[in-house]
Amino acid sequence: MLELIVKRLLLAIPTLLLVSIMVFALQKLLPGDPVLAMAGEERDPAVITQLRAEYHLDDPIPTQYFSWIGNALKGDLGMSLRTKEPVTSLIASKLPVTLELSLLAMVIALGIGISMGIIAAVRKDTWVDHTTNFVALSGISVPHFWLGILLILLFSVHLQWLPASGFVPISEDVAQNLKTLLLPALVLGTGLAATLMRHTRASMISVLKADYIRTARAKGLLAPKVVLKHAFRNALMPIVTLTTLLFGELLGGAVLTEQVFTLPGFGKMIVDAVFNRDYAVVQGVVLVVAIGFLLLNLLADVLYLLINPKMRG
Repeated sequence: MLELIVKRLLLAIPTLLLVSIMVFALQKLLPGDPVLAMAGEERDPAVITQLRAEYHLDDPIPTQYFSWIGNALKGDLGMSLRTKEPVTSLIASKLPVTLELSLLAMVIALGIGISMGIIAAVRKDTWVDHTTNFVALSGISVPHFWLGILLILLFSVHLQWLPASGFVPISEDVAQNLKTLLLPALVLGTGLAATLMRHTRASMISVLKADYIRTARAKGLLAPKVVLKHAFRNALMPIVTLTTLLFGELLGGAVLTEQVFTLPGFGKMIVDAVFNRDYAVVQGVVLVVAIGFLLLNLLADVLYLLINPKMRG
């Protein structure tokens, strides 16, 4: 297993290098000039010249790239052009919010999606199967922002059970923290649950047709044991892959949900950075998301070995 981890980490190096080049090149193509925005309405030429020199924006593009990637390897992602704060500090303050939201949403998605997928596969072509498929398609089709607004109207405005917006850190109040994250986690989790349900159903149906499942049933094993111990374990491989990919998408893609519920998370930060032409923040966030995806893929490979020991040979 250690050999696999080392190989995957070595393969991640050229991938990260390519991502860093693409991120740096694409942000240069964005319209607008951040220095003009920073210079204010007067746009004094002396101030503009000073800002360009301060942030090394008048250096050749290759020099700018190698300077940025060299500092990034040391853990320095630069300074925000708008707030003058280190990008690493901004990411460190925003990432825990999105990470907690993503974990809670994934727990909801796994609990609903996998259980519904197993039930639909076992009761294939019955009214139960058709109902779960209808629910899954509805979950995929409903836009997150629309569902979020409906949940706010129901649980915050009418029932007044949960707050409509805001965020309380878990270090301050655990109960209030969960209340502020429950609605956005439900919005994200229901959409993921629909995707997980359909993949779990398809994988389980394929496994349930296998010869060893028929043999297990012929031996008189109880149906729950056959389904959960024999069939589900062998159906886990595509589910593990999908789960890691979906979690990676959550880290970088919970933008609309964070906007609707006014959460100070990762997604909201990158949207604000793009609108404000804060290139250093955009570069840092995308680089962190890319590293997150690579680590999640590595985690999926490790889980494969734990689920199926035959792959270790």
